[in-house]
Amino acid sequence: MTRNSPYPLFDITGARALVTGGTSGIGLMIAEGFAAAGARVIVSSRKQAGVDAAVARLSESGSATGIVGDVSDPGSARALAAQVLAEDERLDIVVNNAGVTWGAPLEEFPDAGWDKVMHTNLEGVFHLTVALLPGLRSAARESGRATIINIGSTDGINVPEMDSFSYGASKAGLHHLTRHLAKKLATESITVNAIAPGPFESRMMRFVTENPEALDRVVDGIPLGRLGEPDDIAALSIFLASAAGKYMTGSVIPLDGGIVGCGSSAKLS
Repeated sequence: MTRNSPYPLFDITGARALVTGGTSGIGLMIAEGFAAAGARVIVSSRKQAGVDAAVARLSESGSATGIVGDVSDPGSARALAAQVLAEDERLDIVVNNAGVTWGAPLEEFPDAGWDKVMHTNLEGVFHLTVALLPGLRSAARESGRATIINIGSTDGINVPEMDSFSYGASKAGLHHLTRHLAKKLATESITVNAIAPGPFESRMMRFVTENPEALDRVVDGIPLGRLGEPDDIAALSIFLASAAGKYMTGSVIPLDGGIVGCGSSAKLS
């Protein structure tokens, strides 16, 4: 290891990366960071228009392609994996970011709201990851490692204030699935970690960010006093995907301005 500069440790130039749900919100933030860092980025989403717009945006700073795909049932998740591996049998990085949420009062919470969230946020991650293993193993054989990054949530660590019962449960399950996969795949040099974001400006947070009073309440509960920004999530993802993060696996990392570590009512002194 050179001691002149730490930056080579964070080099992901040429790495092939899939970001599900990579056309908006946190997924797009990660995809933009990867593209700017020299990775060959593939974004997937359910809508062609969103894929086209994201690819055009990402291509301004790097290499990007897109695939229309859905991870909400086993068959569609496997079909997405088949498309990804048909283009190139090697896949260095998988970011399982695609997700949905649902809110309803406890005694009115619909079966559809439970099933849709669980199918997408938890089961879809499992089925897609298993189907992509040949590509990840190919990358690990060639370069010495491959990595899976699951996007969880602080709602899977702390109890949410909102009535999003299936969302928090799905993310808690995803955190544990991350640890289980990490243990299983460690001997194959495939690392598996989860990022648990707190409040970021995204489509899921629109009901907060478009309401000044609600936004003020959320920000007041963040010890660092602000929402997450694109560079925050991109930098942590690059760390986990690069040689800098090669000794980390099975971790769930809160990225939340201190909510989990300090408590949501904490204030900076």
